[in-house]
Amino acid sequence: MALCEHLSQTGDPPANTPDGCEECLSTGSPWVHLRRCLECGHIGCCDSSPNKHATKHHHATGHPVIQSFEPGESWRWCYVDSTMG
Repeated sequence: MALCEHLSQTGDPPANTPDGCEECLSTGSPWVHLRRCLECGHIGCCDSSPNKHATKHHHATGHPVIQSFEPGESWRWCYVDSTMG
């Protein structure tokens, strides 16, 4: 099986908001875990969070790959190919 081309072509942009989910910070909403978009640095909350901003960001922008933004975690996920890297 070939490696997902999106995972192999990711960047490493700085986090736009290193202190939490961009949208949740602006509305005061809680989140569970954080994800960083590897195309633009957007920080969004995970799908276990009430607002699922990381996935909403993918649907709005088409940016394919996120990375866990949790301390000690470095896994990545491609929304397009439903592949972890």
